[in-house]
Amino acid sequence: MAAERRPDVLVIDDDERFAATLARALARRGFEPRIASSAAAARAALGSAVPDAAVVDLRIGDDDGLELIAPLRAASATMRIIVLTGYASIATAVRAIKLGADDYLAKPTTAAAVAAALGRAGGSASAAAPEEPRPLSPRRLEWEHIQRVLAEHGGNVSATARALQMHRRTLQRKLAKRPLPE
Repeated sequence: MAAERRPDVLVIDDDERFAATLARALARRGFEPRIASSAAAARAALGSAVPDAAVVDLRIGDDDGLELIAPLRAASATMRIIVLTGYASIATAVRAIKLGADDYLAKPTTAAAVAAALGRAGGSASAAAPEEPRPLSPRRLEWEHIQRVLAEHGGNVSATARALQMHRRTLQRKLAKRPLPE
């Protein structure tokens, strides 16, 4: 009797410790993980074998992880692509989905949440029930609004500050802070 094939997952993250931890957790949940610690390594991994799924960090060193979505999608139209980020915003989530990502998760997240996101398309047994949405705090709502307006102005801080009727330096201070967890 042949063993059931485990889904191959390419974990693309420049934080090697996080990638290794996530890979071990996914292996325990029935996946066959491979790790790429740079955009170039991810492209090379695609050349050797096309994975069933990919978990892509938004920032991979100096590279934009969203730029990997198109080559991943070109390699396989059925590949499940999950974007992970420590810099979550509605603007980047919308951009990721428009580029072809299947899901978008903010760090810190659990391996169970990543496995559930990976399993949603294929009906995998590892798919868990979705979490109940929680209302965002006022500070998180402010962060999301600033990110949306910044995206609308093409990343121009001065134009964003004028649109928000905020001093440019105040906006720069707010942008320098990491987003609050939801």
